[in-house]
Amino acid sequence: MTLTRLSLTDFRNHAGADMAAGPGLVALHGNNGAGKTNILEAISLLAPGRGLRRAPLSDMVRDGASGGFAIFAEVLAGADLPPVALGTGIEPAHPGRRIVRINGASAAAASLGEWIAILWLTPAMDRLFVESAGNRRRFLDRLVLALDPRHAQHSNRYEAALRARGKLLADPGQADPQWLASLEAQLAEHGAAMDAARLSTLAALAAELADQPDAPFARPLLTLVDGEGREREGPHDVEALKTLFAARRRIDAAAGRATAGPHRDDLSAVHAATGRAAARCSTGEQKAMLLSLVLAHSDCVARARGARPVLLLDEVAAHLDPSRRAALYERLAGQGGQAWLTGTEAALFADMPGPVTRFRIAGGRIAAG
Repeated sequence: MTLTRLSLTDFRNHAGADMAAGPGLVALHGNNGAGKTNILEAISLLAPGRGLRRAPLSDMVRDGASGGFAIFAEVLAGADLPPVALGTGIEPAHPGRRIVRINGASAAAASLGEWIAILWLTPAMDRLFVESAGNRRRFLDRLVLALDPRHAQHSNRYEAALRARGKLLADPGQADPQWLASLEAQLAEHGAAMDAARLSTLAALAAELADQPDAPFARPLLTLVDGEGREREGPHDVEALKTLFAARRRIDAAAGRATAGPHRDDLSAVHAATGRAAARCSTGEQKAMLLSLVLAHSDCVARARGARPVLLLDEVAAHLDPSRRAALYERLAGQGGQAWLTGTEAALFADMPGPVTRFRIAGGRIAAG
């Protein structure tokens, strides 16, 4: 998958930008605060979800702009497919509502995943394995979404049913048993589909990672665990989930939240070479495992969808020693597809194997080179 053109209007610090890129590596260099990560964030919004910063839409509007922003891209989703035009943004009259267009026609944000798969790695993710389970679930669900675009619909409907059930349980006088049963049936249906997709993705990743050496990037072993940290014994079954939610109505009402179910599961990772839990590994080892995971996932998507995802690697090169940096570039260039990388110095990208598209970013201005 390749972004051949990217245009930004009033997005973050970019009043207007138009970039053309080819397949292979895309290197963005410039000082801190120049707007490199903003470009990656704009690309990330061409996929379902809230983007790599998960920021409110209103925060993305350039200071001094009228209140809206626009992102447009032309994408080649596969060698035998015609280009597709993807656009997203907000209008000044509706600052909280995201607009999505595919080939000029209005569309749901979830449908973006049918046309492009995007995965990113940012410095903020370096502590993924020691932060909240919610962050790891979101990370896993992005991996799933790139392999199964339907995952967004199941996730959205599950979350909607979860909120509706929570409101009913919070008001015992309105908690009609038949209504609750209907919502729990929806939770069970979409929760089981979410779980099946997660387990399928983890199985595909395990197969790819099994063929990778432990160096130069650390290899993780991944499992799905429940909310108590216990390894899951099997997939969530629709009927079993119905029974679970019905049995926990009183507990969930007292807790003010649903205390069990797929939304409570967590991604567990272990360093394959040492057997040490990822949370107890060094920061460098954790970053190496994340990088290994992203590269393996790219292989999974290429195998499943016939085209590699667009990779967004923010400040990754600066945190690798020269040998690992060279190995990363060789891997990215050799596997095909498109990867966008940022760094403060052009020298970080001097030895990239071609083809390479290079941009210099300074004060919201973008120039080739």
